[in-house]
Order: sequence, then structure tokens, then C-alpha cells
Amino acid sequence: MTAISPFAPASFPDLPPVDGMRIAIGQAGIKYRDRNDVVLAVFDEGTTVGGTFTLSKCPSAAVDWCRSALGGGRARALLVNSGNANAFTGQKGKETTTRSAAAVSRTVGCETGEIFLASTGVIGEPLDAGKIEGVVDGLHSRCAPGGWAQAARAIMTTDTYPKGSSRTVRIGGESVLINGIAKGAGMIAPNMATMLAFIVTDAPLSASVARSLIGKSVDRSFNAITVDGDTSTSDTVLLFATGRAKNVAPITDLGDPRLRGFKRALDEVTLDLAHQIVRDGEGARKFVSVTVRGAVSRRSARKVAFSLANSMILKAAIAGDDANWGRVVMAVGKAGEPADRDRLAIWFGDIRVAVGGERDPAYSEDLTSAYMKNDRIAITVDLGLGRGTDTVWTCDLTKEYVAINGDYRS
Repeated sequence: MTAISPFAPASFPDLPPVDGMRIAIGQAGIKYRDRNDVVLAVFDEGTTVGGTFTLSKCPSAAVDWCRSALGGGRARALLVNSGNANAFTGQKGKETTTRSAAAVSRTVGCETGEIFLASTGVIGEPLDAGKIEGVVDGLHSRCAPGGWAQAARAIMTTDTYPKGSSRTVRIGGESVLINGIAKGAGMIAPNMATMLAFIVTDAPLSASVARSLIGKSVDRSFNAITVDGDTSTSDTVLLFATGRAKNVAPITDLGDPRLRGFKRALDEVTLDLAHQIVRDGEGARKFVSVTVRGAVSRRSARKVAFSLANSMILKAAIAGDDANWGRVVMAVGKAGEPADRDRLAIWFGDIRVAVGGERDPAYSEDLTSAYMKNDRIAITVDLGLGRGTDTVWTCDLTKEYVAINGDYRS
């Protein structure tokens, strides 16, 4: 059994019920017996939705379904299963999404275009639509407010703990709730950083506002993390807005000043969930931030930062407590972005290890090696070329990552 991440929280955070949403969890026997592996969330009429998905050219059938449904901007239900990604399953995969959405729409009493689907697990194995159809009615009959912790656990695959986050913010003097859950531990890289995230608010957002808000928030959070550099076929982030917050007028303009606090709170939720995914990276023992500054642009800074964050040899050095700043230099050089060797400066934490294109004259191997034993590591690179700055987050690469992925289908 995989060891629980050392970063696992002592308990699941308090996620209060969101008015206009009900949840049920069940067992469809998709991969394992006697395990909750399917979640149904039902929303009140009028709920809007925005979302963003993997940029993989081999997306799952559920991603294709959601992309099509998103155009309508309305949602009445979300069905999520773990144990099978329903990806690379050809026409069978498409038939399964069609049958699953039809089953949910019948029991909820809505159009199939208002049903959203997500699947996570093994790629290339057909997902038995009959197993989904066999539990939908029972799930619907048990739907109730709350249940966030059980839902977060039911969508886990190689995760070692369920991930949730919640914020309360005021809009026009009234309280609005934002809840989110996510899953992910491996096959994590940007372009929708195998991860799923579902965020629900009772704020009255139009579909266009919800879509814009989640897109911008994802860029600063889920698209700024990596565990192993691999982009999943199934990555999905959806924001549902039930509009049930009391005494809050509808928000139809992204420039509405009432959104300022909401934007910050939404960013806090998505970044919290993104960080939890990295801290639960398969086999991870260290949480690593990589900041690149002095780049010619933010885009360039991000590309260099990911060159470091995705470097297997650098991540292995971090796992071994090795202050190998030469591997940082390597990763900067291979990024393909503007860089000047003789202007480069590097820090591990507050310790400057290199400056002016060479080792810092005050460099101390003992001091830096002691810092590398921490479970939270910060690497900073100054390119000395401009004002572009960005930060991404990753984890170390351990032997356990290989063990987990060597027997994933066993």
C-alpha cells in the first residue's frame, strides 16, 4: 500500500453545503469491489457553468462530452467516476458518455446537454456503461446537501488523501461560498495541470463570467504545477454557480467591481487545491517552488521555470538532499528562452549559490546541504535580462514514483 503523503492534512477541511447543490456517493464496481467510485452532484435549475480542459490531442470521451455541453452554459448534474478514464476507447467510449448522460438526464429531469461527466483512472480500458446506468437512480434518490469529503475521496486514484478547499467572501455585503475538491497525484503537468477539479459557488454568475473567471484562475494555479511533466487525457476543471446566494443581484459583467473579492477568493481555492496536488505527488517527500525573475517576459519566465520543475535529474537531486546548482544551470540553458550565462544568479532558499555566471564566492556546501534537507524547498533564478517573473510548483522525484507507476495496472 502506498504511504500517505507526509504533507497530508490532519483532517479534511470544513466545506459547508452550497445552497442549490446536492451530492451522493456510490459503488459501481468499476475497478475495485467495495469501494466508492462514483459521485453524482445535482444542481438547481438556473445553475451556470464554466470550465477548462486538457490540451492533449488524445482527450478522453468525457472531455469531448463536456466541451460540447459547455457551450450551453447551463448545468443540472455532474457525474464523476474513478477507476477508469474512458480514454482511448474509440466509439465505445463515446457510447458510454451518451448512455451515462442519458441515464442522469432521465432521473434528474433535464436535457442531456446540462449533464457534465468526468472520468479518471486507467487509459485504454472500455468503461462499462451498464455499471454507471445501474447506480444512477439510487444515487439520485440519496442526493443530499454536504458530502464533500466523501466525494473527494471517491474520485481518488493514486492520491493518498482527499483534497478540498473553501472560502467565504462578501458580495455587496452578502456572504457567498466557494467550495472545491480535486484529485491528482501523477500524470500532472500544465495545459490543464491526471487531475480533476470541481468548484461550486452560490454566487449568481452568468455563464460567460464563470468561464472567464475559471480560465484566468486556472492559469495562475493548476497551469502552474507539475509533478512529472505528463499532461493527462482527462484533465478537467469546472466551476458551477448555483445563483442561490441571498440578496445578491446577478453578475453578468467580468468588470463588475463586486467581483474583486470573489476573484481573490476563487484564486485562493484553486491555488490551494493545486498545491495539494503537488504535495501529494506520487512518492513526493518535498514541495518545491521555482521562481524565475529577470526574464524578458512573464511567458519566458514561466517556460524557464518549467524547464527546472520538469527536470528529472534536478528533481532526483532534490530528493537526495543534493545542492546541485549545476543542474539548475543546465535546465536554464536547455529551456530555449533568452538567457545570458554571465548574468545568471541562483538561490536555494535565502542562500545565493551562484552569481555572475559562476559559483558565489561565499558559497558554503555545508550550509546549502543543510537547507536541502527541508521538506519545503525554494529555488530562485535571476536571468538579469528584464522584468518578467513567474513561479511554478513541483515536487521531488523518488524511488516510490517509479514503484507506483511500475505496477499501476496490476
